[in-house]
Amino acid sequence: MTTHRAPKPVAADGRPAERTVIIGLVLAVLAGLGWIAGMIYTLVEWPL
Repeated sequence: MTTHRAPKPVAADGRPAERTVIIGLVLAVLAGLGWIAGMIYTLVEWPL
């Protein structure tokens, strides 16, 4: 009697999703830093 074995996953299949997540996190960090810089600029330039 033969047994059915699922094909082994290719290592490269997991990489694109991981790369996409890392790129998303980097973009989120850059957006957050930009927002913080904008808030600091607004507070510095705010007319008192």
